Amino acid sequence: MLVSATEMLQKAKAGHYAVGQFNINNLEWTKAILLTAQELNSPVILGVSEGAGKYMGGYDVVVGMVNGMLKDLKITVPVALHLDHGTYDGCYKCLEAGFSSIMFDGSHYPIEENVAKTTELVAAAHARGVSIEAEVGAIGGEEDGVIGMGECADPKECKAIADLGIDFLAAGIGNIHGKYPANWKGLSFETLDAIQALTGEMPLVLHGGTGIPADMIKKAITLGVAKINVNTECQLSFAAATRKYVEEGKDLQGKGYDPRKLLAPGFEAIKATVKEKMELFGSVDKA
Repeated sequence: MLVSATEMLQKAKAGHYAVGQFNINNLEWTKAILLTAQELNSPVILGVSEGAGKYMGGYDVVVGMVNGMLKDLKITVPVALHLDHGTYDGCYKCLEAGFSSIMFDGSHYPIEENVAKTTELVAAAHARGVSIEAEVGAIGGEEDGVIGMGECADPKECKAIADLGIDFLAAGIGNIHGKYPANWKGLSFETLDAIQALTGEMPLVLHGGTGIPADMIKKAITLGVAKINVNTECQLSFAAATRKYVEEGKDLQGKGYDPRKLLAPGFEAIKATVKEKMELFGSVDKA
């Protein structure tokens, strides 16, 4: 049974660890992440961007697939199904489909409009027992057509959004979606510290978790980060394992072209990546 992400993230912040959000793109992604979470006894958040939701056939398809796996794979650890970087309309569609958590990304709106839309969505989400994440300050890189330069959030704007009753907050602190460039300046811990000072017990979210050095991840957790998003790293590991399988000609051996065999190395690569991240984030045996 899907759960809201609120309780798992409150526990994570109090316990000084983070829960990983791993984005899903198809059945293999979903199965690999859920099985790894169960094996490690870790809570987990399945992230779905609007683009990925459309690719998989729609939000009803995603909810049906995830709920079916929870039952048939006998998954007992806490699992939240979360809309990642949702639009205003996308949030309502996911609420109707049965997501247990949503993110409204109003960071590109003027702060007044972000506040107004977030206020409305908080009421709609909480009426259904669904957790809601909001964002202040653009995350660098591109996510479903939304491009950010990695600006640091204004701590006072963070407090204004946090005070609306959201459950957790994504704040730009120099983080970037996708691969980090060689000239990346690193996370702004000064900004993160200032945000936590004003938002108190609110769990904070670190987007763009791929490629951030382990020491920065651990320091961010000490400063209130309780949710870390990972997508690109799973994509890279899946692609590398699949490429190796094909380049070695294994797809031409016997029935190696069978998609269940062709996709198996990538599936195992995702499991290994998720395991590594859960151990780094400290969520193992926290279910």
